[in-house]
Amino acid sequence: MKVLVIEDERLVADHLIRLLKYLEPGWEISGPLASLREARKWLSQYPLPDLILADIQLSDGISLDLFTFMQPACPVIFTTAFDEYAIRAFKINSIDYLLKPVDAKELEAALRKFSLLQEKYRNNAYLEKLMDFIGRDKQEPACKENFVVQQGRAVYMIPVKQIAFFTREELIYLAEGEGHRWITDFRSLDEIEELTSPGHFFRANRQFLVHRKFIKGFKSDDTGKLHLVLNMNRCPEITISKEKAAAFRQWFV
Repeated sequence: MKVLVIEDERLVADHLIRLLKYLEPGWEISGPLASLREARKWLSQYPLPDLILADIQLSDGISLDLFTFMQPACPVIFTTAFDEYAIRAFKINSIDYLLKPVDAKELEAALRKFSLLQEKYRNNAYLEKLMDFIGRDKQEPACKENFVVQQGRAVYMIPVKQIAFFTREELIYLAEGEGHRWITDFRSLDEIEELTSPGHFFRANRQFLVHRKFIKGFKSDDTGKLHLVLNMNRCPEITISKEKAAAFRQWFV
């Protein structure tokens, strides 16, 4: 298991890491990170750990604000000297809330809760795979590997791997990574979405269905919206709403 420690008090961080090594000697521990800035940078550069232990009050702000914005897909155990943030903490993906100084037995109980959740997740994942195997012959047809377009009397076949996005204007267009646009005979992006792999294409909004391969990155604004940056010379303005931002982050990472 990989665990990330976010704590701005060095003595407290050392104590917490010692407890973790004692209770779970086989775990890989990263940190400690001492600020929101460090945590934000780390989470943007590395894969999510299996578990995060985070102090709520850091030197440059409250970690709850970071997690509310980023919505981590892994469990979080919060530590704090105060209990005023308990309600907010449990609205996030929190499995426990420990008051400082952290007691070994309380931490052990929190880690046991985490292990039980992990076991339940593994059992559910196994069941899903089993059901998928059983119902494999009842599935819908495989995703399309090519899309056929027409220009005048000429008909062309465009491989999915060359498609940067589909967009809805007055008609439904297919845009290649090189920038060429083709009119399709589809009536909606919903039809195309059903024919493409959800692992490769993301429905950014009502107007765009975007291919992961051509997404260079994204920028966030003060409202929580995301603005995509594509690997194209002519990059259209593609915005993801605040409500869909967390889902996109999990899909993209």
